[in-house]
Amino acid sequence: MSWLKWLRRRPEVREQDQQRLNSLQMPLVPGEQLLDTQRFVVVDLEATGLHTGKDKILSIGAVVVEQGGIMMGQQFERTLKRREVKVNEAVLIHQIAPSELAAGIRPKTALLDFLEFVGDSPLVAFHADFDQRLLQRELKDFFGYAFKHPFFDLAEVAPLLNPEHGMRQPRMDDWVNYFKLNVLQRHNAAADAMVTAELLLIFLQQASKQGITTVKQLETALSNWRRRQNSVM
Repeated sequence: MSWLKWLRRRPEVREQDQQRLNSLQMPLVPGEQLLDTQRFVVVDLEATGLHTGKDKILSIGAVVVEQGGIMMGQQFERTLKRREVKVNEAVLIHQIAPSELAAGIRPKTALLDFLEFVGDSPLVAFHADFDQRLLQRELKDFFGYAFKHPFFDLAEVAPLLNPEHGMRQPRMDDWVNYFKLNVLQRHNAAADAMVTAELLLIFLQQASKQGITTVKQLETALSNWRRRQNSVM
């Protein structure tokens, strides 16, 4: 088999996995959906590193924000089985023991569970490009599946709605301190997703006060903000 054909070959997918893939909902197209009622899935991934082309997802944490609140009954948490992963700085930071990875859920099953949890909802993350690219690559590698759900990046939403913040390249912890949020735990997927969801609630309220009331309006405002940022660089 030539190198090019190997790159293009479709991964083998078990019949039951393919059935689950076939039954997935199509992603929402940003439009006139109201921000204060839209279902958002806030996600955080813990991975073996920051290289989205080769690193692996260790755990997935997600929570739903809808109707102006965090839906505590709609939370998602999975640790993926990764026997081949050795103890390194990433694992130590995320506080995931090798025994937890060895006892985790089959990666394909965990990812399908997550896709079903997401449904057609847009996703939200802090520095969402990392989560989006990692999910896209893992889903393509495992299933040949094109993950096309819209992502909103709170690292962009935050300065868009708070231009007076005065911070230089603020991290999520900087925004947590800026809004004086009480955070009991960080650096695992479920806890970080919950903190991100708390920030999202603040930003949805700010967006409404600034006349941004629909998903499409938020997408457009972010696009204009990026254009302004690029023009001053």
